[in-house]
Amino acid sequence: MGAPDYTIAAPFETPSFSLPKRITEHDIDRTRVSEKAVAVIEKLRAAGFDAYLVGGCVRDLLLGKSPKDFDVATDATPEHVRKVFPRVRLVGRRFRIVHVRMGREIIEVSTFRRAVSEADQEPHLSDDGMILRDNLYGTIDQDAFRRDFTVNALYYDPNAHVVLDYCDGMKDIASGTLRLIGEPKIRFQEDPVRILRAIRFAAKLDLKLHPDTEAAIAPMCEMLNAIPAARLFDEFIKLFLTGHGERAFELLCDHDLVEILFPLPPHGESLAKLALASTDQRLKENKPVTPGFLIAAFLWQEYLDCLEPAATTATDHGDDPANTAIAAQRSTIAIPRRHGWFARDVWHLQPLLARRTSRNVARVLAHRRFRAAYDFLMIRCATGDAPEELGEWWTNAQTQNTDALLRELPSGRPRRRRRRRGGNRRNRAAPGNLNTANGGPSGPREVVQP
Repeated sequence: MGAPDYTIAAPFETPSFSLPKRITEHDIDRTRVSEKAVAVIEKLRAAGFDAYLVGGCVRDLLLGKSPKDFDVATDATPEHVRKVFPRVRLVGRRFRIVHVRMGREIIEVSTFRRAVSEADQEPHLSDDGMILRDNLYGTIDQDAFRRDFTVNALYYDPNAHVVLDYCDGMKDIASGTLRLIGEPKIRFQEDPVRILRAIRFAAKLDLKLHPDTEAAIAPMCEMLNAIPAARLFDEFIKLFLTGHGERAFELLCDHDLVEILFPLPPHGESLAKLALASTDQRLKENKPVTPGFLIAAFLWQEYLDCLEPAATTATDHGDDPANTAIAAQRSTIAIPRRHGWFARDVWHLQPLLARRTSRNVARVLAHRRFRAAYDFLMIRCATGDAPEELGEWWTNAQTQNTDALLRELPSGRPRRRRRRRGGNRRNRAAPGNLNTANGGPSGPREVVQP
């Protein structure tokens, strides 16, 4: 679905040159600043250019957090940076950024930019008012007003230990406010992904949205439908796999944004929220996480809806309901194949977890996706989507003798074994291999009980 027909507003104009507030008293701990980033700044200045730490790293330092990476802004163009640092890599199409490798660190260096203006002859905006190209070089003050949020428009000089503030970002950090620079509707129109960035920063940094910023989300959110699916997958990762996914999901629900990204019915929100809480906890414990598990949770109801007609219709393998649900989602968020396969395996194992026979239990425990499928079963149990007894049984099956556990199960009506006539038992086809059905090896596999 394309973006609605909006009236195109005038591009955001950078205010006339203004002197920044030079703040010498702040909470930045100089020992937390990367010495490699400082070395990049010093080398650029030695070559005659101006350079500062900028953006998220400055924001995080002021909030007492340890930055994940350090970005440098400079008046040197990418070509100039390449001359100063011969071994660099230019990346990005819309934003041309230079990656400077300093030992094991990669410092991201970008040139000061300015906002698009009506005076520019080349088209930099789409028919919907979205920015197509943003390689218009400018001055440091133009660069500050071009940025999205005030808390991201702070520049730090590590040598002078001074913060340059053009947009009152320090005041917003002190009050715990996330505020867009400029007119919010225009800024969201220029790049609708800023809506998701606002949600992400509010969740990650525990900031409250400025009333003007929050009010612009609802009228502009439909423009997210015009964003390429690959870019939305990148935002999906940043929203939900950086340790604050549960809070980000709550904010998405508060602003009716979930339905734009996923076909999630109201009764499916509790399953998604528990999956996100589990992922957040694993990240805190430095355990591995995968987008496939969250995709399985977000699309579980969609998969069940695809499963119902498939149960009454003869279909071939190509019409697997799991593939149907994932393929439909790819038109909105570009799910890589490996993550789609992961979700499919988790779904396929759910009915097999309920089918507790000696042979089936051994195969399920040996399956490479068993642990993920078990975790998924446990959140289903927590939401009432699966019996609690089933989850408890599989919890015990990982540490106890499964034959004894199987004998304790309530027995149904005994089935009479039918004698087969003729044929060689050894050559008779075995039941479908579970691992093969889910993309695993077709040969025998050793049973592993954690």
